[in-house]
Amino acid sequence: MSDQPPVVELSAVSKAFAGAVQVEAVREVSLTISRGEILAIVGPTGSGKSTLLAIIGTLERPSSGRVRLAGADLSEMPDRSLSRLRAEQIGFVFQGFNLLPHLTALANVEEALVYTGCPRSERRSRATSALVDVELGDRQDHLPARLSGGEQQRVAIARALVAHPSIVLADEPTGNLDRVAAEKVLQLLIGSEDSGRSVLIVTHNEAIAERLPRVVRLDAGMVVADTRA
Repeated sequence: MSDQPPVVELSAVSKAFAGAVQVEAVREVSLTISRGEILAIVGPTGSGKSTLLAIIGTLERPSSGRVRLAGADLSEMPDRSLSRLRAEQIGFVFQGFNLLPHLTALANVEEALVYTGCPRSERRSRATSALVDVELGDRQDHLPARLSGGEQQRVAIARALVAHPSIVLADEPTGNLDRVAAEKVLQLLIGSEDSGRSVLIVTHNEAIAERLPRVVRLDAGMVVADTRA
C-alpha cells in the first residue's frame, strides 16, 4: 500500500450498552484497515456490525480499547475536533440514503463540505463535479423525492466522496435497491481500486462480500474470521 499509517486501527475495542440487562455489542475487536483497502464486514443480525461501523466512523465511542483514525488517537479527542476529523476523513453511505428532503441533490452534496473548512466559493464546483462523476450532472437541481432510489443512493455516494475522505463506510448500501441499481452503486463504491481510498461495506449479502478482496466476519460481537482473496 504505502508507508503511511493505516487508515483505521482498532485495538481490543469493546462496546457495551447499559439497560435492564447490559448488552456487549462489540467484544475485544482488533482490526487494521490499510490505505486503499476494500473489505466487507458480514455477520448475522445482532452480531455487532453496525455498532462496529459506528465506532470506526467516530459516531460511537468504545467502552474500552483504542481507536486510531488516519494516525490520530481518538481516545482523548474532544467532540469538536472529532467532528472535524470525521468530516475530513470519513464518507458515509447508508441504506436509507439519509438525504435532506428539502435540499436539491447539489445542495445535499455541498453539505458534506461545510465542516471541512472548504471555502464556500469552492463547494458548488466540487459538488457539481462529484455529481458528474456518479452520472447525475443532469439531476443536480432535483429534490430527493424526484429521484429514483438508485439515483438517491448515487447522490449519497457523491456526498460521501466529495471531501476526498480516507475511508468510505457503507452500511447495507444496496439494501433498498433493485438489482440493476445495486450493481451501479456497488461499482461506484469499489470500481476505483487505485483511488487510494479505503472502502468498508457492511452487508448481509454474501454475493457482495464474495466480490471483495477481504471479508471480516462477526458473530456475537467478536471477529470469528478475517480472510483475504
